[in-house]
Formats: sequence, C-alpha cells, structure tokens
Amino acid sequence: MTETGQIKSVYFLGIGGIGMSALARWFNHSGVRVAGYDRTPSRLTEELIREGIPVHYNDLGKEVKSLTGTREDTLVVITPAVPSDHGEWSWFRKSGFPIVKRSKALGMICNPHRCIAVAGTHGKTTVSTMVATILKNSTQNCGAFLGGISKNFNSNLILPGPGNPWIVTEADEYDRSFLELEPDVAVITYMDADHLDIYGVYEEMEASFLRFSEKVKRGGSLLVNKELTPHFMPSAQQRIMTYSLSGEADFTTSGLALHPETSCYIFVIKTPGGTTPLIEMDYPGLHNVENAVAAAGTAFLAGASLDEIARGLEKYSGVRRRFDIRFKNSRTLFIDDYAHHPRELKALITSVRLLYPDRKIYGIFQPHLYSRTRDFAEEFAQSLDLMDGALLLPIYPAREKPIPGVTSGTILQFMTLENKQIAGKAEVPGWIRRNKPGVLLTMGAGDIELMTDEIVTLLEYETNR
Repeated sequence: MTETGQIKSVYFLGIGGIGMSALARWFNHSGVRVAGYDRTPSRLTEELIREGIPVHYNDLGKEVKSLTGTREDTLVVITPAVPSDHGEWSWFRKSGFPIVKRSKALGMICNPHRCIAVAGTHGKTTVSTMVATILKNSTQNCGAFLGGISKNFNSNLILPGPGNPWIVTEADEYDRSFLELEPDVAVITYMDADHLDIYGVYEEMEASFLRFSEKVKRGGSLLVNKELTPHFMPSAQQRIMTYSLSGEADFTTSGLALHPETSCYIFVIKTPGGTTPLIEMDYPGLHNVENAVAAAGTAFLAGASLDEIARGLEKYSGVRRRFDIRFKNSRTLFIDDYAHHPRELKALITSVRLLYPDRKIYGIFQPHLYSRTRDFAEEFAQSLDLMDGALLLPIYPAREKPIPGVTSGTILQFMTLENKQIAGKAEVPGWIRRNKPGVLLTMGAGDIELMTDEIVTLLEYETNR
C-alpha cells in the first residue's frame, strides 16, 4: 500500500505525538477513517477528540479491530516510542496489516507534491513554520506538517489551498526519518552531534545528512547554512545555495538593528534577486533572525516575491514553546522554550542576554534522554553557565531506560555557576520566589511544559501581592 488514495482507514499507535497528530489530522480532513492509541492524555489528544478522532489510552489488544477497517484498506502508523510487545501492535503484525513508521507515511503524502523539507539539528520547526507563513500569504500557497503548534494557524497542520501547492514539512534526522522524503527544495540548518543513541558516532549522522541532500529531486535546490558548505559538493542534479545571519552568502541580512521599543530586530534580506523591503519582525531573538533568513531563502526558491517574503515574516507570530513569552510585566519576563540541545540552550540564553543585558536570568532545565545527557554533559554545563542561576529537574526519559550513573547531576558536576541545584517539580515555586528572576526560562523537550500554566499563575499572584 503505497498510494494514499487506496487507504480508507488509518490507525495510529502513538497518535498524541506532534508529528503523528498532524498526520492524523491530514487523513481525517481527507475523509479517511482515523483512530488511535496513546499512553497518556494531552492537550493534543484532547484536540484530536474534539475534531472527531477517537483516541484511547489503554492497550486494547485484539479488540482494536473494532476501530479499523480490513487489512486490505487500513494503514497502521507507528511511532518508535511504542514498545514491540504492545498488544495492539502485536495483533496488527499477526493479522498482516501494513505497518509503517510515521516517516514513511509522511513521505507517501509529501513526495507526490512539490515538497519543501527543512532539516537540521536546530531551528527546523521555526524555519518550516516561517516558510509556511510566507507561502500561505503569497500567490504560491502551501500545506504544511509542522513540529510545533503555529500561533498563526493554531495548529501543527496547515491544509493546502486549491491547485497544486507546496507541501512544507520538517525533515527529522532521528532514526534517519528524513530519508523517506524526496523534496524539490531541501534546507539544512545545523548538523551538530545529536541522536548518538541512533548513529553511534557523529560521522554516521553526517553521512545520513549527506544522503538526505542527495534525495533532492533532479533540478531542485539545496539551501544550507553557510558554515556547512564544506560538507556539500555541487552536483549536476541540484543547485546548492547558502544563507547566513551576516557575511557572504546567497541570502543574508543587512542593516540589522534592535528596535528600542519592541525588543525585536529590523533588517533587510539580500537575495540573488534583490533586497527585500525593510522587515520589522514581531518575534524576538537574534537566532530567530537567522531562522528568518533561512525561511526567506527557502520561500524565494519556491517562487515567493521579495514583498511577499517581507510581509510573511512580519506576520509571523511564533510557535508554542519556541521563544514563547508566557508572562511579562515590569519586573519579570517568563519565556518557555523547547531547547534541549547544548547549542539550542546557548542560542536561547545568548539572545535573551542581548535583549535584557541588565536583568538577572534564571532557568529551569529538564534534560531529555539519558543518552543525550551522557553524551553532552559538559556542553550542557557550559550553556547553562551563561545564566545567573539554574535549577535542573530530573531527566525526562522519553523512549529510554535509565543508564546507570547518568542523572541531572552528571551535568551539574561540570557547571561553574554558583547558583545551581537539582530539585523536583514541587520545589520550583519556592525556588522562583527566592530568586525573583528578571527573566525566567523553562527549557526542555519533556513534560516541563506542563508546569508553565502553574508558573504563570504564580507570577501573576506575586505581581498582585
């Protein structure tokens, strides 16, 4: 079963993930019968239920057959987080249902279209969402599968308009998922070491990115961060173009300045086709200007005009958990961010320091995965040391079992910051009250986001005391 038109029913094992839920929404909007399992309720699963998709949280085993069609017209989509002994998965296997990973299903949808695939160890959610915002407000139009909830569209799925528009998608390097895509335009933002639990060594990860670049369709384009150019050789099949925040590149900024009132940046973007009108972004962070340049270059290669690029970037209002300002008053700014890699932490903290040089910056960080904590403990420590105070929560294990001797203390032992500690979630409110941060950051890819509403309530209470 390789054509989506043959599918009458899709069942998702792990439907609550950000990528899986977008696929579920796509099939649901296409008129296909959709249902799914996830381990725990979440904001996403509640939204899917409201949209008419049945979701349950207990393993039904063979009784799951009541939620699917036949093996001839049903596709089962699975996430790597589901254990192999899961009862429903076992029944589907024994019954001969076609079972594919999320990445395969995504490729089935995207590859027949004009596809834009945004890859990289950092920035792909922001860049892909910026690209989608530009194209959706242009004559090109697009649909999109996003790795976060776009504030512009209040969803991780953007449905395409009429005609044959572009499909924008994130291209995830985890588990070599992006090798299922065959894009017309591919973007690579960064290639820092990550997912070494999958790749073993950095060289294997680098080789996977190179294979991804070779998946670009003949006559297509590859846009890469300027610092990555030594990794990629020009070929007859595709053109390679570069972007950078500043300096020599095919796409870069000029006249970069910080707006004194909005704390956002003003700039123009130089392209091979000329310079955009002045762009006044309504979204902070110097690293997000670099993301905007990548998005502008991508949209340009997809046919957007310079005016459309500028207008789209000015309309961009962000993604949940990406430099997400949750609370702000004269004393305290609270930002929630998905950052879970040392370079992402450094980019976030550095951007905040540039915007608020006179404020004390405190952060709560939840390490994600035992293997990532083990592999990058020193690098995490160096990034967290850029703050004035740090609280580390216990490691969020996600798909992993504990690794003996690896804890949040593995990071803490390398930190030189004086104000540092490890604590549980119950101790967070007291820590915030004691430190009275000028800027408070919550960082991590685990369930730390579930604390943010409580933190907002605490900060509101402290304001009104």
